[in-house]
Amino acid sequence: MTTHTPSPALDIAGLEAVYDALANAIDQAGPDKTELFLVKLALLNAQTLGDASRFEQLVQAALRDL
Repeated sequence: MTTHTPSPALDIAGLEAVYDALANAIDQAGPDKTELFLVKLALLNAQTLGDASRFEQLVQAALRDL
């Protein structure tokens, strides 16, 4: 049996780098493809996370206070 070791959380600089990369990618995708890009990115991240229930928790967290 394989155990999954959680990755360390990003610090502020890491979060800023991720934000910049995401903003640039959204600009590159353009307004007509932004939703498709974000869905593909979410699915790739869910696959990497490897935990559907944790992904669902993160979806709910992202929906709060929109």
